[in-house]
This record gives sequence, structure tokens and C-alpha cells, in this order.
Amino acid sequence: MPPAAVRRPPYKDFLQPALQRRFASTAGVLLAIAYTEALTLSSWDSFFWSWFPIGLPGLRTLTIFGSILPIVILRIAHSHVGFRTSNSPFETFRSNAITFSTLETIITFAISAWLFSQTYLLSTPDEANLRWITHYSGDRARVNERALFYTVNLVVLGVVQGILHVALDFDRMLLGMVKPKREGEANAQPPDSLVRINEWAPFLVARAGILSIAIALVNYVLLYHFLRRSAWGWAMSFFRLFYNLPKSNIPPSQAPWSIWMLGRSIWAGFLLTLLWYSADVIFRLQLGRAPLKNNQPLSSESRDPNGSLLNGLKSKKPHISGFAMWELALIARDFDARRAGIFEDIDRTDGPTWSQIYATCLDKIKAVEKRVDDYGKPPAPPPAPQAPANVPPQPPARVVQPPKNDNVWAPAPAGGGLRNSLGKFVSNVTTSPGKTPADTIVPEAKRRALEAREHLLTKEQKEALTPENLNTLTQSIWLRVLELPKIGSVFQQLFSRRLATAVLGRPYGELSTCVNAAYVLSQLAVCSLTEDHYGKVQRDVPALIRTFTVVIKKLERFRDGFPMHWTDVRQNRDCPEVEELLVALKDGLSELIAAFGPYSTDLRLTRADMRLAREAAEKKQAAAPTAGEPGRGAAEAQPEMRELR
Repeated sequence: MPPAAVRRPPYKDFLQPALQRRFASTAGVLLAIAYTEALTLSSWDSFFWSWFPIGLPGLRTLTIFGSILPIVILRIAHSHVGFRTSNSPFETFRSNAITFSTLETIITFAISAWLFSQTYLLSTPDEANLRWITHYSGDRARVNERALFYTVNLVVLGVVQGILHVALDFDRMLLGMVKPKREGEANAQPPDSLVRINEWAPFLVARAGILSIAIALVNYVLLYHFLRRSAWGWAMSFFRLFYNLPKSNIPPSQAPWSIWMLGRSIWAGFLLTLLWYSADVIFRLQLGRAPLKNNQPLSSESRDPNGSLLNGLKSKKPHISGFAMWELALIARDFDARRAGIFEDIDRTDGPTWSQIYATCLDKIKAVEKRVDDYGKPPAPPPAPQAPANVPPQPPARVVQPPKNDNVWAPAPAGGGLRNSLGKFVSNVTTSPGKTPADTIVPEAKRRALEAREHLLTKEQKEALTPENLNTLTQSIWLRVLELPKIGSVFQQLFSRRLATAVLGRPYGELSTCVNAAYVLSQLAVCSLTEDHYGKVQRDVPALIRTFTVVIKKLERFRDGFPMHWTDVRQNRDCPEVEELLVALKDGLSELIAAFGPYSTDLRLTRADMRLAREAAEKKQAAAPTAGEPGRGAAEAQPEMRELR
């Protein structure tokens, strides 16, 4: 009986527990911040019970933490790798404004703000007069508009923060890029997350203060006037279920305005915003940590480390394949034993481990080449549906109706009525000989308009009304709008955005995966000279050098020939994402040339191959296309002022 096949644990079985541990640590830090804010809301009547966790401070801490928990869950659900790629911020707004995820984000922040507002109102002393129900005369209950004002202020703050959350793409998950170590450099450990949080603290405090002050002032001066009547009606409708309130929904004649209320609303907004920003930074730092556990790769705990890692590299989910590629790059640089195990693992069903890594990483780099080649080309038509086999032919459909069996010699029935008379009149007018009214009026109107233009307009005015001058005037107006500091940047199609979108793809472009793939291929190939005892890697080195050379040259030609859009008033041809990708490819190619250059003849690399590779590995600045110089690929086939998608 053959032995049972050993199950290969998938990579997500090791990645998900690591992410859950980071989520737990994030929740712990947020719980500590919530406890600190709960202490600021204590009355401090008793020194011991004002801070002792088992009591009101602990209950208040849990309610504050409960208001931030929906935001953390939202971050987990909406997290993605890569930045949003588009030609302009307006295009990003148009594609993300009316979506379910955007609506869900705004509603979640509004709910979080409402929960915090109720915790804040319940934590204030009775002397502050911030309870929802008050009794002014006798036992008659009244809704307290002070509590309504604070609730509206914080809910508006939540809506604004939800919009900012979507606009600034706070859901992005940052993955690291592995760089080669310098000579004699030790393995540099990244700083601890708590240390980085302390570095971010002053910035978070300032940012939370600015936002809370701005929203409180706008709500106090302007916005609450428009929301007051509807908010008062909702509050009355809700509290009528529990109290005997007046049936009228008309708010009081005087709103409770005071500087004291403005200060309290700023302080409540500051506490809530600081909690949001702290959660965002902590979550981003924790999830952006390297895929290591106890300073070892995550897949080291697997019974089949290489198999689990290959499973992660081939995953269809971007965050799993991104973390797996990051781990593989760290293995290629820092973990000699695991790196040597990759070369020795040759007895797999799908092929040697190196061959699978080579194919997967090379596909990431060739995907960039394919996007460059396909840029500007029309999308391929969908394949024609194939007719099912063994289907009997159907008779052709009738084009005309079958002939009738009625008497063809019978007289036609006489029509009557207003509709038939009007139809005859129109038929006579349109079919009678002679000119129609339009044939007489339209030429006369054109002649009168030309005569008025000749007599009333000067020569300069006539030239200004030509189509060419009108287009120039329209473009100059648009350029003035585009040069405005805040408004114009929304509509500008910058060179860097358009080039990054074309090279990295849509809707998200993740640079770290391509950079780490280039580093993995070059580092493993170089280390194979001393660690590959079976000689599996040397067969792929010529193709690797040629691929790097072709991709670098295509990417440089594409960058240098990429047109500048007419809305780009900066006229800056720098694109950091593409430059960083080129640097990674050039560094990897330089390592390959230095390591395998002496063996180029044995590897069947011609002198032309090595010359082209050395030219591609040279680092040079991007060259701006000169006048009359043709562009690259689709860029030269399209007019410069046309928006390319």
C-alpha cells in the first residue's frame, strides 16, 4: 500500500495567524489609549475610583474601545496592497465616489462618532447640563438641545473623516522592498512599532487638533443652522417612545450658543479624532511588519517550508502573494540555510523549487513588459461563442409576413376623423411640388446673419471668433483653472501618475512585488555559483539576463517617449515608482553581469548579448523627448493632447 501523501500546508495558514497576532497587539494599544481618554473624562471625586479599572473607568474604557472597534474591522475588510492608479485625482473620485465601499466607510465612521458622543455625554457631570432629557417646569420632560448639538457635531466629524479616509486611501497595506546589503553590513532590524508610534505622536496630536477645531467652528457658525430642524425632529421622534414630550417638532426659538459649548465640542472631537488617527497608524505599522516570527520566516514552521512558500507565491490574492514574495526576498538575502534548501529541493511533482520560483518571479517582470507593449492598443475582441455540437439546423426566420387570403379586389375602407384629415394635409404639403417653407426661410436667415456680421464686427473681432482662436481661448481659460493651488491639482493629469498607471496597471499598482521579484532572481542566481550543487540555475541564467535587458530597454524607451498631457502644468518628467523599478532591475542585472560575465561563453551568451546587457545596466537620467522625436509604441500614434487610458 503506497504511503499517504503528506498535506502541504498553504501559506495562508501561517500568514493569517501572524496577521491576527498583529491585530491583537493593535487592539491592545488602542485599549490603552481608550483607557487614557477615559481617565480624562473622569470626575476625580475619588482618587482611587477615578482611575481603578474595575469600575466606571473600566466600563468607560470598554465603551470608548467599542466606538473604535468598527473602524478596525473596516480596515481589515477593506485592506488592499498597492496604491490606486489613475490619470488624475478627479478620475479616482469619479470611480470611487459612488460605490458601496465608500458608503460603508462613511456610515461606519458616523456610527463610531455617534457611539463616542453618547459615551462622552454620559461621562460628563450633572452640572454640565448635557443629559438628553431635562425638566424645566414641574415634571414636564424636555429634550436638551445641548446634547443634540454635541451629537450632531461629532456625527458631522465622522462623515468628514470617512470622506478623508476614502480620499487619502488609508486602507492601503504597505509592503516592504528588500534592498541588497552593502559589504560588511549586518542584518538591520526594523525599529519596533512602539518606537515608531512615539515618533508619530506629535504629528497625530497636531492633525487631530486641526481637524477637530475646523469641524467645530464650521458646525458652530454655519452647518448646525441647516441641520438643526431635521436633527431636532429625529430626536423628538425617538424620545417620544419613552417620555411624554410635546407633539410639535419645532425647535426652541433660541439655540444654546456659547463659547463653553464650542470649547467642549472641540475637546470631544479632538479625543475622537486622536483615537481614529492612532488606530490608523498603529494598524498600518503592525500590518506592514516583515513576514517573520522570532526572526525566522513565517513558512519555517511548516512541515514543507518550500512548498508552503510556493503556495503563497502562486496565490491569486494580492496580499498573500505580496507577503510571500517579501519573505522569499528576505530568505534570499539573510537566511543562508533556507536559501541553500531551495537549490537542493529538486524532487517536486511540479518541478524543482528553483524552476517554480524562476517562472513565478519572471512572470511578475514580464507582466510589466506586457503592459508597456499593450499600452494604447484597443482591447482584444471577446472570442466568438462556439456553436454547440450535434444541434439540428434551424429553419431561417421569415423576413416578411405570409400572404393573406383576403379578397384583393375589395375596395379599401374609407378613413374618417381628425387624425385622417390631418394626415392628408401633411401628406399634401410634403409631396406637393414647389419649395417648402424651410427652403425659403433658412437661406434668408443665413444671408441676414452674414450681412450683420460684416457691418457690425471689426476685423479683430472677426478673427477672434474663428474656431482656432476660440479653441485657444478655451484652453487658456482651462490652464488658468489648472494653475489654481487646490482646485487645479484635482484635474491635472501629471506625467508621474499617468506613467505609473501605464506601467503598474489598474486599479491598484504594487511596486514592491516587482522589485522583490527582481531582487530574488538576481540574488538566487548569484548565490547559485557556490550553493547550487546540481547546476539547475545555470541553465536559466542566459534567459534571465536577456529578459532583464529587454525589459529595461523597453521601459526606458517607453518612459522617454511617453507624452506630456496638456493639463500637466508642472511639466515634470520624474516618476519615482518607475525609477525605483528601473533601479531594482539595473542592480539585479549588474549583479548577474559581474557574477556570470567570465562564464558568458560557456553559458552561450554572445558578445552582443553582454554588450546590450552592460548598456542596459548603466544608470542614467530620464531623457526628455526633443521636438520632432517620435515617441514609443502607442504614445507616438496618439496626439499629445489626447487623454490616454
